[in-house]
Amino acid sequence: MKRIHSKGVMELEDGEKCMLAGWLQEVRNLGGIAFLKVRDRTGVFQVVVVKKEVGEDFDHIVNIPRESVVIVEGKKQATDQTDFGYEILPTSIRVESEAGKPLPLGVVDKVDAEMGTRYDNRFLDLRKEEKRYIFELRGLLLGGLRDFFLGEDFIEINTPKIGASGAEGGATLFKVDYYGKEAYLAQSPQLYKQILMSAGFERVFEIAPAYRAEDFDTIRHTSEFISLDFEMSFIDSSDDVMDMTSYMVEHALNYVVEHGAEMLDKLDVDIAVPTHPFRKVPHYECIEILEDLGKEWEDEPRDVDTEGEKMLGEYMMENYDTELYFITEFPSELKKNTFYAMRKDYDPSLTTYFDLEYKGQELVSGGQREHRYDVLTAQMKELALDPEDFQSYLKAFKYGMPPHGGIGLGLDRFVQQMLDLDNIREGILFPRDTSRLEP
Repeated sequence: MKRIHSKGVMELEDGEKCMLAGWLQEVRNLGGIAFLKVRDRTGVFQVVVVKKEVGEDFDHIVNIPRESVVIVEGKKQATDQTDFGYEILPTSIRVESEAGKPLPLGVVDKVDAEMGTRYDNRFLDLRKEEKRYIFELRGLLLGGLRDFFLGEDFIEINTPKIGASGAEGGATLFKVDYYGKEAYLAQSPQLYKQILMSAGFERVFEIAPAYRAEDFDTIRHTSEFISLDFEMSFIDSSDDVMDMTSYMVEHALNYVVEHGAEMLDKLDVDIAVPTHPFRKVPHYECIEILEDLGKEWEDEPRDVDTEGEKMLGEYMMENYDTELYFITEFPSELKKNTFYAMRKDYDPSLTTYFDLEYKGQELVSGGQREHRYDVLTAQMKELALDPEDFQSYLKAFKYGMPPHGGIGLGLDRFVQQMLDLDNIREGILFPRDTSRLEP
């Protein structure tokens, strides 16, 4: 007999035979009858065990440890006594894998556990229904993003995650031993995306891991994260990149709402889907808004820090009823590590770069890249970078590089903000940060 999920039992006729499997969530023993709740990926089903029908096996069944894996064969019986609308009358219950006792972490218990305990026992933590919904919705978000890019004629790529240098300097790079040579884990696919613009691919995107050795212990940072990047050629300005970004976000959120409505409802999450175009606020104007709100800075140059992002997010909601907006025209001194950022011709102190903010947190950074070889190498030297260290990258600019631009988006942060998660780690299966290297 082929196994079906609990959700599929609804399609069976009353009295029809079936086989189900899952984790034993609860046993309620009333003496002569017991009710077993078993959980699978699609929900929970109830098994009714009558003592006079199973005889001496009854005591064994009601003492099966919680969270053991069981295989149940029986038949469907319609009932109005449960929320399920049916129950299973078993002909056999087999313990496939018995759970140890006591459980290091409760699955359906109401008592909250510390985050450290939860992540030390992540396999149990992820058995919780609400945790699974997070990752099913994350999967839908990925599906919506891919659906958008393929519809816009982008090519999905995979770039190396081990390289000889970083895209933004060496301070936040993880060093690795690569056959006796010094190498680094990739912070970004930035340099490779640009090389592919020279190769004539014109539109590319990648969804892949990236790494930053930043000594942060916050609710919005991890050392390993999933980065979504795209790059596109023959643009007129960074406005083209912002337009593509806003259409991408709008499409992806619509996709999640359309395909994940039931899960969003169970998590009590209401996604406000934005519409193109998103509001654009120059960086200097953001600073003026924050000054009016009473923001103070200890250091110069003044920038929109974490506190400022939250203040701006609240301001934009209160005044413009929007959760998503661009901060544009970043000063070059604030993008000093981004040697490939194109600067404004009329004012080299400003770049064409922008951030996309979502609910008071940076989601995207990007803009138009510098495609002129002489200007690019001059900007490298300004930042005390030696062009000789980037020859494999710079070579692509010597033989025909079109005007281009793109973005990098933190997918984990997107999930966090979309689902209103308190900590970015809640949306990552097995997070990596300054204190966690396993599981």
